[in-house]
Parts: sequence; structure tokens; C-alpha cells
Amino acid sequence: MSLYPLKFTPVLKHYIWGGRNLNLKLNRSLPEGEKVAESWEIAGHADGTTPVANGPLAGRLLTDLLESYGLDLIGENSRWALERGKFPLLIKLLDATRPLSVQVHPDDAYALSHEGNELGKTEMWVVLHADPGAEVILGVTRGTTRSAFKQAIDDGRLEPFLHRLPVRAGDHINVPAGSLHAILGGLLIAEIQQNSNTTYRVYDWNRMGTDGRPRPLHIDKALEVINFDQVEPDIAPGRIVFDGNGQRREQLNSTPYFTVERVTLDRGATFEGACRGATFEIWGTLAGTAAVEGAWEGVDLPAVSWCLLPAALGRFRVRAAANSVLLRTYVSP
Repeated sequence: MSLYPLKFTPVLKHYIWGGRNLNLKLNRSLPEGEKVAESWEIAGHADGTTPVANGPLAGRLLTDLLESYGLDLIGENSRWALERGKFPLLIKLLDATRPLSVQVHPDDAYALSHEGNELGKTEMWVVLHADPGAEVILGVTRGTTRSAFKQAIDDGRLEPFLHRLPVRAGDHINVPAGSLHAILGGLLIAEIQQNSNTTYRVYDWNRMGTDGRPRPLHIDKALEVINFDQVEPDIAPGRIVFDGNGQRREQLNSTPYFTVERVTLDRGATFEGACRGATFEIWGTLAGTAAVEGAWEGVDLPAVSWCLLPAALGRFRVRAAANSVLLRTYVSP
């Protein structure tokens, strides 16, 4: 069966810091009365895999498609992931009504050594909504050492070592593996990350989990992977790569795992592209409304929604039906 642009039905995650903003701010339908922390938009992980929502492949899980289509789905640049039986990336929406734990994610080498066939976790965030005064934690404060940090954990006085960063809607924050970080309350975020669910909690604000007990911490592993040289980082600026004909493209990051561009299209403007076997692309509309067109029935992309363009898709066009802001994610060589 020929591949085409794929939309998916999200998998919802109910953690203690979630809320109802996916419904209140994004008009998403949520289970009545349930607080939702994460919506896994495009996912192929053992902890959650999304089914196709459109076209002849509707109902098929992303993990099944990877097994059936292999490199035609993800491309040569992700051959390493196919050899490990993994879709390379995971796309999420996060509703941080309350602060997440202070945490860190391992890199690939550490995860492979300590977490079985799990990937490491480099990620990036794009802020969709921020309450006044919203902050994230990223990195450590100047003068922090591993030994002083460990002593602060033991003493229950970790806050002086946590670097706080004010954020607002539209900001993007790059979070390489090894970054000490936390998304604090009052934030709605789109997250692009490696396909991993490994988190080492350092501090959880002395709160209880849903079972009435403190959630587990992972101090020893965290101390082995925290990058203590990441001292008071700021928000990295984007880089304009194209501006003309009603289209503006800004590269937000470039890692060995994924590259993300913010694409702004005026009403009626188009982005012309092609998936020729090197990489898949994931497009998400953050504002406005667009459609993916080509040699298939067009696929609508209203805000906020996502679409996977398989590596063997061929030529495609993204057309804006209104002034739109989109994210384009792909895997570089």
C-alpha cells in the first residue's frame, strides 16, 4: 500500500501535574473530569503508541508501520533507529498546570548501558502558552559543583543551585541530554524529543503521588549524567534560513537526532518540499490552518495538529489557508 501523509490519534497521559488546558486553550476533546498532563501526538514507544487516524491505514499503530515499511517510513538518516526497532522521535503536548519534577535525561550511551534498548533523550520545547511570570529550570547556577549539589539534595536545599529562566509564548528551549531541567507551572508546551521515556528525578517538591506516597527519585543515576558545565544557559536565538514570497523559515535547533524549523506562511503561501528517502518530516501547525497537498487527497492541518510525511512520500506542498505558524521537523544526515 502506498504511503501518504499520516495523522494520528493521540495517547493521553495522566500525571499529577496535568490539567484541562488542552481542552480550555486548544479546544481538544478530553475525558470528562480527567486531568491530562501529556498528549503523545506521534509516538511509537512501549509506553504508548499512536494509531493512524486518516486514510487506508487508519487504525494501524505507528510501531506496526515501522515494521512493515521500514526505511520507506523513516529514511536512510534513521537506519540506526530501524536496526534497534524504534521510531526515532516522539512528539508531545504538555500541560504543566503544576511544576514537573527537577530531572535529567541520559544520553544514548548511558541509556543503552543502563536502561536496556532505550534511547537517550535530547528534547526541545516550544512554548504555546505561558501564564505571567512563568519559568523553566535549565542548567545549574554559577559555582555549582557535583559535590555541593549532592550535599544540597541530602540537606533538602536544592533551590539555590537551580537556574530559573523566564519564558513566554513563542520561546523555544533546547534541552540536550544531561540538562538539569524542569517545566514549572502555567505552561503549555509542544515538545519534540528522542523516542524515550527515561527520566531521572532529582527533586519532586516534597509532594505525594496519586498513591499518597512520594514519587521515586533516581539520585545516583542523575548525578552520573547531569552536565554540571551547563551553567545558566539562555534561550538560543533562531537562525533565519529563508524569508520571501510569503514564507519565513527559522531554524530553531540542529542536533544529531532532529532539526526543527519554525515556518511562518502568509495566507495562500506555500512551502514546496520532497521526501526522497533520506528522512521523514513531521509538520505541526501551531497557529492558523494549513494543508499538506500532493499526489493524494489533501490532509488538513488546523492548529494544533501534526502530520508525519513518510521518507518515500515524494514531492509535497504545505499551503496556508490563513496566516499560519508551523513546525517542521526532520533528521539531518
